Amino acid sequence: AEGVAAESLVALGMRRSVDMLVGMYAVLAAGGAYVPLDPDHPAERTEHVLATAAPVCVLTTAADGLTAHVDVPVIAVDTVDLTGFSDAPLPASELSATVSPDNTAYVIFTSGSTGRPKGVAVHHGSVVNQLQWITAEYGIGAHDVVLQKTPTTFDVSVWELFGTLITGAHLVIAEPDGHRDPDYLARVIAAEQVTMTSFVPSMLSVFAANVAARDIASLRTVLIAGEALTASTVAALRAVSNATAHNLYGPTEAAVSVTYWEATEADVTTVPIGVPEWNVAAYVLDSRLRPAAIGAAGELYLAGTQLARGYLGRPDLTAAAFVDDAGVPGGRRYRTGDVARWRADGTIEYLGRRDDQVKVRGYRVELAEIDAALTALPQIASSAVVATADPGAPEIK
Repeated sequence: AEGVAAESLVALGMRRSVDMLVGMYAVLAAGGAYVPLDPDHPAERTEHVLATAAPVCVLTTAADGLTAHVDVPVIAVDTVDLTGFSDAPLPASELSATVSPDNTAYVIFTSGSTGRPKGVAVHHGSVVNQLQWITAEYGIGAHDVVLQKTPTTFDVSVWELFGTLITGAHLVIAEPDGHRDPDYLARVIAAEQVTMTSFVPSMLSVFAANVAARDIASLRTVLIAGEALTASTVAALRAVSNATAHNLYGPTEAAVSVTYWEATEADVTTVPIGVPEWNVAAYVLDSRLRPAAIGAAGELYLAGTQLARGYLGRPDLTAAAFVDDAGVPGGRRYRTGDVARWRADGTIEYLGRRDDQVKVRGYRVELAEIDAALTALPQIASSAVVATADPGAPEIK
């Protein structure tokens, strides 16, 4: 009724719930794209996201009311007046929105070096390719129970919410903030006999140190993403579970994940980020954009189906990050900013960053954004944010 169609954006200001899931699917069924908001984020950030995205409306619930100033309709889905609406199924003509693989599916805002979050627009073709790969690679099906606990502002939530239901698997939605509580997660895994879930490495370490093997015996697959994975974290999981541990790598600018690796006991120090997924290409290039030799450090570039469309409303940032792929007519490569190297076994090893970006519980944080926020305060004349997160990262020659 709000006129949502292809390329329409709808903001979702909801905490994790069935209402959130239904709202997300409804936006896509109408042909639009969703923009996840975290109701707990500062009002200023939410206002910037809404001003940049200019959504048709915001879907929320009465309990998740946003504190930010909103200039578009705000619809609390649990209090909508349904007078005059029929419970009868909609006709097929209203359930077949005209959407192409090139249309936007979602926009997720990440930390920006300019001091303002930037929205990454990802199209349907990228998402479908990744979902087809992940469901085939891990055999997700009706026999699985998947625990969905990743915030929707983090793109790992995409495979949890869509890769599950398209295969007939059972989806268990964790309560808000439940992803931070190891005891709660262990109880849910035991009660629901969860077989698959995702973790960022830092939380996985905490989880593994605070659970008993008997409580998570049903787990068979753990997908790990968002931060560099260490062998010690895998060992901690292995000590309490027989689940296989899989290291998935992928920036927000490429749908969910683009490389993968099953961690084994042979990974005694570092765990590689592995090899490319379907229809993905990875390049490790030196400072002159030449392929780096095996074992030599270089910047990781990505290409293929899963690349995002670019940054919403920022053609300048898009042009700087998504460069022409000289080997593919009309193709693009994304500059990840990550330093990596090819190993002799044909896998990619992550080494660090070429800039001062850091990760906090899986979320990208640009120190320049922190610096900009500090210097905007009248009581602070200047600030100096020093990057010390990865002092050992090799130089790109």
